[in-house]
Amino acid sequence: MTSANIVVIGAGVAGLTTALLLARNTPHKITVVAKHMPGDYDIEYTSPWAGANFVPMSQSGSVAAEWDRVTFKELWRLVTTVPEAGIHIQDAIVYNRLEDANKVSADWFNELLKPDPWFKDIVPEFRQLRPDELPEGVTSGTLWKSVCVNTAIYLPYLVSQCLKLGVVFRRAVLKHISEARSLHHTNSPADLVVNCAGLLASKLGGVEDKNIIPTRGQIVVVRNVAPAMYTISGTDDGEDEVMYIMTRAAGGGTVLGGSYQKGNTESQPDSNLAVRIMKRCIKYCPQLVKPGQGIEGLDVIRHAVGLRPLRIGGPRLEREVLNFEGDKEGLRVVHNYGAGGFGYQSSYGMAEHTIRLVEESLADLKPKARL
Repeated sequence: MTSANIVVIGAGVAGLTTALLLARNTPHKITVVAKHMPGDYDIEYTSPWAGANFVPMSQSGSVAAEWDRVTFKELWRLVTTVPEAGIHIQDAIVYNRLEDANKVSADWFNELLKPDPWFKDIVPEFRQLRPDELPEGVTSGTLWKSVCVNTAIYLPYLVSQCLKLGVVFRRAVLKHISEARSLHHTNSPADLVVNCAGLLASKLGGVEDKNIIPTRGQIVVVRNVAPAMYTISGTDDGEDEVMYIMTRAAGGGTVLGGSYQKGNTESQPDSNLAVRIMKRCIKYCPQLVKPGQGIEGLDVIRHAVGLRPLRIGGPRLEREVLNFEGDKEGLRVVHNYGAGGFGYQSSYGMAEHTIRLVEESLADLKPKARL
């Protein structure tokens, strides 16, 4: 395999995972170019705000299910052998209410809510909950061993692994994707650009994907510890509000969520929504607080808002050659963005898919173009 110069746009979980696997599994020289890097907190930089955990919503037999399967295998390897990655094992508990059957949220969670979802064969200790384990109003539920990621540790871990393998990081604000060609650390033109721009794919010249919809997620992070991760099929507070709970590894706090507000880009927390989030979480996980306590028993670290890079029609993983005025060769691009709320739990599968597309694209290059 001949070495190529590759620029990866974006340093969220998609860009970092793709850069890591390219550096680990190919001879290519990799430069990551991004406006935001781990350690930054900005409303348009999604990855630091994520939960993040493995609770798959992909449909059986779909390419997304394969992404999830590949990713869980790697996350489980990390959680059992690489403690410095900031991932730990937690029980995942999914509750299903009959009254949510016709809601939008139940449609999203269709596979997740099944008593025998496809992923039951890859996660440890999958089982259905007994009737005596179900809270009032809950019809059924499942439990299994899953993983939860402390993003404040995991993103820098990915950077460190990339650096060990020779990946170079450069900050830049790109107005047009063609600018990436000249930003490779060797000062030679990039042979190929991998676009992991996330939300910014909607604004990046040469891409400007209008199918990207920022989808607002609001959370409350507390010091209280939950005995498991929880989610449920729907809420009584509107179709764009959800309930989930997860305690991050290594003292990362417990995330209480949330919302799924399409097209809402408000960066400031909504105090009324925060109260509803906290009340819902205590209802389904009363162990968060002392007996008899309500939301006053929660020790709040912070309120936070992030925007998921939801894409109409699903994530974009494809290759193309972009031709611009005055460009004789064209710019080879592989896209990997638009994972919405499942960027972490599909990250390794999507990155592997991306690398296959990279190799297909490079194979079309004439030898003289890669000297």
